[in-house]
Amino acid sequence: MRISLVGPAHPYKGGGARHTTELAHRLTARGDDVGIESWRSQYPSLLYPGRQTVDADEAEGPTYPRTRCRLAWYQPAGWWRTGRRIGRGSDLVVLTVFTPVQVPPYLGILGGIGYRARTVALCHNVLPHERGPVDVALMRALLRRVDVVLTHSPEQQRLANGLIDGAAAESRMAELPPHLPETTAPRLPDPGAVHGHLLFLGFVRPYKGVDVLLRALAEGAPPEVTLTVAGEFWGGSAELRALAADLGIADRVEFREGYIPAKEMSGLFARADALVLPYRSATATQNVWLAHEHGRPVIATRAGTLPGHVTEGVDGLLCDPGDAADLARVIKDFYSPGEALRLRAGVRPVAPEPYWASYLETLTG
Repeated sequence: MRISLVGPAHPYKGGGARHTTELAHRLTARGDDVGIESWRSQYPSLLYPGRQTVDADEAEGPTYPRTRCRLAWYQPAGWWRTGRRIGRGSDLVVLTVFTPVQVPPYLGILGGIGYRARTVALCHNVLPHERGPVDVALMRALLRRVDVVLTHSPEQQRLANGLIDGAAAESRMAELPPHLPETTAPRLPDPGAVHGHLLFLGFVRPYKGVDVLLRALAEGAPPEVTLTVAGEFWGGSAELRALAADLGIADRVEFREGYIPAKEMSGLFARADALVLPYRSATATQNVWLAHEHGRPVIATRAGTLPGHVTEGVDGLLCDPGDAADLARVIKDFYSPGEALRLRAGVRPVAPEPYWASYLETLTG
C-alpha cells in the first residue's frame, strides 16, 4: 500500500514526532511504500512557547529517510499543493492530529487530495485539555471531512463520535503503541537503594496536576521526601515556584526547567524512587512505559489510559485525579517499609510488538 503520513518528524521533538517516525518505519517493515510530509514551521511561537525542534545529536530515535520538511503554517498555498501531490501518489493519507491549530492546514491538504486517496485523522487528542472557544467547531470540520477517525482510548472515541455524528466518517479505536526514545537506558542496577525522591517528567501544563502534587507533598507525604519537576513549563514556572514557597516546601522541590534530552533521562530516573503522574485528565501517554523501561514504578491518577498501564500494587499505585489528600496517602503508602522496593521488583518493560501489530491492522484495515 502507498501511504503518506502527514505529521511532525525529526527535527521536531517529543512523543508525536517519535510516533510518526516509528509508524513509518513499522509500515515500511511490513512492506508498505511510505513517505512522511513533515513541517518546516509547524506552529507560531506564540501558540507553542516551548522548544519545538532539536539538534541532530539530540534525535530521539532513528530518522526516516523519506521525510520531506516543506509544510509551513504561514504558507497556505503549500498546503493545497502538498495535498494534490500526495493524493496522486497515495492509497492512504494519514493526518496526525494534536491540536485544533492544525485544522486549517489539514483542510487545505484535504482540499488538494480531493477524493484521490482514502484519508485518516489519527487523533492523539480529539479536543485539547484546556479548550478554546473555536476548538470544537474546528475539530468537527476536520473529522467530518475524512474517511476514518482513529483514536487511542474509548473516552476519546466517544468524543470523536459526538463530533462526526451524521457524517460518513468511520470511527476506530486502537491503543497508542509504545514509541520510546531509542536512547532509553536499561533497568537500573540499584534494587536495594531507596532515595526518598520522586520525579515528575514532561511538559508542565495545568491539566498535568503538578500543583496537586505540590500540595500532596506539603500536606501529608513523608516530610523527608523530595521532588524534581523536570520539563518545559507552559507559561513559565513562576506560579508553581510561588506555590511551593507558600506551602513551605521550596527546599524540597527542584524545578529543572527546559527540554530534557533523551540521553539525560536515565540520570533523572536513577535518583528517583518513582515517577509521579498527578494528571487531572489524560488521553494516552508513554510516561508509564518510559518509567518501567528505566526500572521505576509509577504513582498515577485514575485518568485516561493510566490505569491500564499501571498494575496497582504490582508496579505502581493509583489515586483519584485532582485529590491532593488521596495522592498524599498513596505517597505515604509507597514509602511504608519495604513497599518501594517491592513495587520496583514488580516492574517489567513493555513488549511493544503486540501493540504495534494491532495498531497497524486497525489503521490500515
